[in-house]
Amino acid sequence: MSAEQREELLKILKARFEKNMNRHNGLKWSAVKTRLELPACEDKLWSLNEMERTGGEPDVVGYDVKTDEYIFYDCSAESPKGRRSVCYDREGQEMRKEYKPENNAVDLAAEMGIEILSEEQYRELQKFGNFDTKTSSWLKTPSDIRALGGAVFGDLRYGHVFIYHNGAQSYYGARGFRGWLRV
Repeated sequence: MSAEQREELLKILKARFEKNMNRHNGLKWSAVKTRLELPACEDKLWSLNEMERTGGEPDVVGYDVKTDEYIFYDCSAESPKGRRSVCYDREGQEMRKEYKPENNAVDLAAEMGIEILSEEQYRELQKFGNFDTKTSSWLKTPSDIRALGGAVFGDLRYGHVFIYHNGAQSYYGARGFRGWLRV
């Protein structure tokens, strides 16, 4: 990333941090910024930029005292636009005989240097607002479910978080995935 791109991203992240203080009570932007500016965090800043570029609107949602890391989640109101219409993983993508999507959630997350939210993290995210009221997001699928060909996703309808299942090979224009990152 160029110096200008870094500064622009930090400006966006600061504005989002200040606008959504309920997501990170007790945390200070100056400490987060200092961390993000460390040379050792250059790859993390790149990943945050990828989250932003694909419509995820990353924001700080916590701080892990044990590991001394800030935790960022995709906080866009709907599943990130730049990550929709994807199967769950490569195996699911390859199972499709026709109309194969260009990518899958697991590989795309790995390319971006982020992890897919788990069901627990997704429920935690929903405590900060109403997310995925018109879309849905693939979630990290337990291996026993994936071994049987399934994958899980979540959304918010009727004021309730729903966790569902689909074949890992399915994809929809309104389903993407949400990621998270430790910095």
